[in-house]
Amino acid sequence: MTEVGTQIRIPRWTAVELEQLVLELNPQVAVFDCDGTIWGGDAGYGFMVWSIEQGLVSRSASDWIDTRHRAYMAGKVSELDICGEMTQLYAGLREAELRSAAAEFVRSHVQGNIFAEIAQLLETLRAKGVILWAVSSTNKWVIAEGVRQFGIPEQRVLAAEVRVESGLVTADLLDVPTDDGKAASLRRVGLPHPDAVFGNSIHDFAMLEIARKAFPINPSPALLAAASGRGWGYFRPSAAEGTQAAVAGE
Repeated sequence: MTEVGTQIRIPRWTAVELEQLVLELNPQVAVFDCDGTIWGGDAGYGFMVWSIEQGLVSRSASDWIDTRHRAYMAGKVSELDICGEMTQLYAGLREAELRSAAAEFVRSHVQGNIFAEIAQLLETLRAKGVILWAVSSTNKWVIAEGVRQFGIPEQRVLAAEVRVESGLVTADLLDVPTDDGKAASLRRVGLPHPDAVFGNSIHDFAMLEIARKAFPINPSPALLAAASGRGWGYFRPSAAEGTQAAVAGE
């Protein structure tokens, strides 16, 4: 059990308990956030930095996004705006080039950070025929590549996305699923109340709330505090120990 503040305690599940709870739910559909939930770290930010270092974007574009990201860190740019802009950054490039870059980035910077317990849970659900979805505010090229190994096709990936015309990436945003937008994106594809939803941050709260059962994974302090008011438990992957700011008693 973990103490939140001085009054409320919420259960911290073991990997075995998490799997039991999920299987007892007998879900038909399960929805997963990705960064911090399936794997550690922020793949969206990581890909942005890596792609700039690789010379994938122009100097002017990299200077622009650096300025915008600094403003975001200072609280002057919203989560919605920065996630969209980190995808619009690649306007003018060929989508094939982005897909190739995303595949390389996932191999070198994401694959090794996948939480073993969540990978096992995904494989168990997949084997049972559960329909798996991924929802993320990171760009769709990275997320689609990252979840491919879990049997989640690109058609079931809801992520930051821009329009592609004649093979070229545009700056025309199609979707940026974050905060309430994650729940809205799920409703748009006919999933107003998924059976099971897994997420790690307060930006996942809206879609966790619409689930038949919410499963906070590796929760941030803000999500853990919100979970305590909803009677939710949570799971912390072994590889994530000590990586989140601690709440009292943890």
